Amino acid sequence: MALTRTRVEVKVATTQTKPDDLSVPQDAVQIVKALSFGDGAGAGAVNLLFHDRRTLAASGTENLDLAGVLSDKFGQALTFARIKAVLVVAAAANTNNVNVTQPGSNGVPLFLAAGDGVGVRPGGLFLWVAPDAAGAAVTAGTGDQLTVTNSAAGTSVTYDVLILGAAT
Repeated sequence: MALTRTRVEVKVATTQTKPDDLSVPQDAVQIVKALSFGDGAGAGAVNLLFHDRRTLAASGTENLDLAGVLSDKFGQALTFARIKAVLVVAAAANTNNVNVTQPGSNGVPLFLAAGDGVGVRPGGLFLWVAPDAAGAAVTAGTGDQLTVTNSAAGTSVTYDVLILGAAT
């Protein structure tokens, strides 16, 4: 199966004002970054897609195994060789954070070191993109896990996850 029209976009637009005696000076900033990916495995290309809405029980943890355990929406097993993009969106109704980490054992080298990660606050998101040919290498059995954890007890958390990558 081919991935077509794959595009990752980020836009931040804001205006800062400071009322003065006779005028209102302003500073308007807009940063737009859009990356398009073709179908394939090299630089600027992806050919695998995983996406899902998931719920973790209070204090729950799950490992997303990127080497043959996850399936796409057509039931095909996904074996990523490289990760090119990861998006995690925490539901606004969550009480706790959704923590995304590189586990100390068998972690995909998405972050600088094993155990590193990011807490995604309720209503927030985490986006990581690497359009180069290397991306983040996935190695079955030794570097194929991405850990997602509910940061606290008391309530479950819901999050959306999308992972783009390449099979080779």
